[in-house]
Amino acid sequence: MHETVDLRSDTVTRPTPAMLRAMAEAQVGDDVLGDDPTVATLERKSANLLDKEAALFVPSGSMGNNIAINVHTRHGDEILCDWDSHSLCYEVGAPSALSGVQTRPYRAVRGIPDPAEIDALIHEPSLHGPGTSLILVENTHNRQGGAVVPLEVMRELYAVAKYRGVNVHLDGARIFNAAVATSTPARDFAGFADSVSFCLSKGLGCPVGSILCGTREFVDQARRVRKMFGGGMRQVGFLAACGIVALDTMIDRLAEDHVNARRLANGIVGAAGVHVDLESVQTNMVYIDTESQAAGLVERLGRRGVLCLPTAQRRIRFVTHNDVDEEDIVRAVAAIHECVAA
Repeated sequence: MHETVDLRSDTVTRPTPAMLRAMAEAQVGDDVLGDDPTVATLERKSANLLDKEAALFVPSGSMGNNIAINVHTRHGDEILCDWDSHSLCYEVGAPSALSGVQTRPYRAVRGIPDPAEIDALIHEPSLHGPGTSLILVENTHNRQGGAVVPLEVMRELYAVAKYRGVNVHLDGARIFNAAVATSTPARDFAGFADSVSFCLSKGLGCPVGSILCGTREFVDQARRVRKMFGGGMRQVGFLAACGIVALDTMIDRLAEDHVNARRLANGIVGAAGVHVDLESVQTNMVYIDTESQAAGLVERLGRRGVLCLPTAQRRIRFVTHNDVDEEDIVRAVAAIHECVAA
């Protein structure tokens, strides 16, 4: 058990000892000039893992998503994204600010899009309106509790998109959580998208960084857009070394996070004044709805050494990760019961 149980996000993880050793021993060059060997190794490994032609190391998942949007679209185009998606809620309006596109949100049940609805929303360009050029899908879905978009839905959506001449970008920030939860290779999910991004800095435990994958042509264009967005990095092999360790050692252990999230959710059931939907707990996130103000409960939990985040006036998110163990979950459950009864 740790001094503080930090359940705010899986981004709060510290590098593992193996990552720190890899950083100290990494061979580096200048990645903007294309000669950092450790970055090149990470990019090849990532592309192979998702069965894509090429990959690009970028500073963040938000940058990866917005590079993909920029490459797949032209100014004045329309993109479709879930109304609760990361790109719509947490990227500071970047799709419109950086790429000049109009975002049209679609509704989704637990983050799962309806391919028939998507088909109806796709616009052909006209004198009066923009044409739809890109569909964004988030898997797993953050604001819907870490829910998995089923592979069959991804397949159907991709078929619709290709029939209508539209590309698909998969925001796979936590794609390996989806893969582990469903015993499905991540490349199967990635196979139904023209580009896919995933985060090294979330459940995989790296200090920083994400990967963007696609065709060689796509990645060549993405590399130029990365530079335009200020994401060109120099001796970044020190960080890429962590990513290599993460892909080798941190994917399978995500199952532990899923077990701990289920422990947490089961432990919260019956606590006065809060509600948890057990069916929504599919990976490493637990959302609870509160009868009182969420901010007050978060503050009380913080005083007891349990950190979490309010996501709405009466909603709180807890995220399990590598730096949370079973004893931490027991402590968090006890603190929640104490605080809601106070």
